[in-house]
Amino acid sequence: MLTQPQKQSRWDEPVPTALLVLADGTVLDGVGFGATGHAVGEVCFNTAMTGYEEVLTDPSYAGQIVTFTFPHIGNVGTNEEDVETVNLAATPGARGVILHAAITSPSNYRATRGLDQWLKSRGVIGLAGIDTRALTAFIREKGMPNAVIAHEPSGRFDLAALKKEAKAWPGLVGMDLVPMVTTGQRFTWTETPWRWGEGYGQMREPAEFHVVAIDYGIKRNILRQLADAGCQVTVVPARTSAADILALKPDGIFLSNGPGDPAATGAYAVPVIRSLIEQRPVFGICLGHQMLAIAAGGRTVKMHQGHHGANHPVQDLVTRKVEITSMNHGFAVDRASLPANAVETHVSLFDGSNCGIALGGRPVFSVQYHPEASPGPRDSHYLFGRFVAHMREFKRG
Repeated sequence: MLTQPQKQSRWDEPVPTALLVLADGTVLDGVGFGATGHAVGEVCFNTAMTGYEEVLTDPSYAGQIVTFTFPHIGNVGTNEEDVETVNLAATPGARGVILHAAITSPSNYRATRGLDQWLKSRGVIGLAGIDTRALTAFIREKGMPNAVIAHEPSGRFDLAALKKEAKAWPGLVGMDLVPMVTTGQRFTWTETPWRWGEGYGQMREPAEFHVVAIDYGIKRNILRQLADAGCQVTVVPARTSAADILALKPDGIFLSNGPGDPAATGAYAVPVIRSLIEQRPVFGICLGHQMLAIAAGGRTVKMHQGHHGANHPVQDLVTRKVEITSMNHGFAVDRASLPANAVETHVSLFDGSNCGIALGGRPVFSVQYHPEASPGPRDSHYLFGRFVAHMREFKRG
């Protein structure tokens, strides 16, 4: 049973200015912030304690409403450096954000705006005052619900229309959201990671490798990690053909993260991936991992509650080491569907789900999580080095 937090007296409360209306008709009310209006999406919960700006600008969250389990979100404000969206003209990431506590004034030397003002500028709706523990428990038991999040300062809502919209939304299964987030044209990336006292840098030495990154909703820090590893990166739109990619003479191909159902995006992406893995080293992350598995002959499934957070333990079955990772996915590779040549390399220690594969006899591998660590631990940065090693060996012939 999903209920609101206990309130002393309804007469002591202001009129609710925001609602979360679930597809089953459940209505949760609270205080609105950020943009006004309403948006429909899938409600998930994220267990990260830091990095809310990176989470909310991750294109992989397109079509989703994020509930943070950590109560103090917004306390360090926002800035223009931690945005992860590359295509600023595209969908900004999450469609809405749900918090337990009200946003406090920013308290960080890097802050340029408060979270409320920043969300308004990005058109993202916020709702505070919700019992996020109860909502998280509901999701854990029932799965990720479809819902409408609405913010109206007057407190006047057409509840019947909001319930109808939430119920009618078809959900993420079968939905290709990549066209909403991918770049519209090819571009080159040379920015390197942020360093204390220096900020972001630029590649100074001639690049050792040329990587073509297929943008299914790529994050900036993935590109920075590739640049830091000595790669000049050319980013191409999601529907770029294999012939056009190979014409750029890459040493390796990167398959990016992204939103939506991998099987739906795979309708046009998988044939391209099948061609590329025969000819170049390939490294995939998240959606790229899922579509690589499909290209190898596997399949993906919708998860009950998904994995969203910066504290997920994963074991690397190659090194036997355990790493703490950032995750954001509502679909997963069905390990039972993997063919013999797709070797499982990583596994979640939360639920045993697949978190990585490598194709036998080929310099091709992928992981389900986000090794770029934005937000999250840096335990998995070694994977970029593994990709570089594959490209170096490939170049040597």
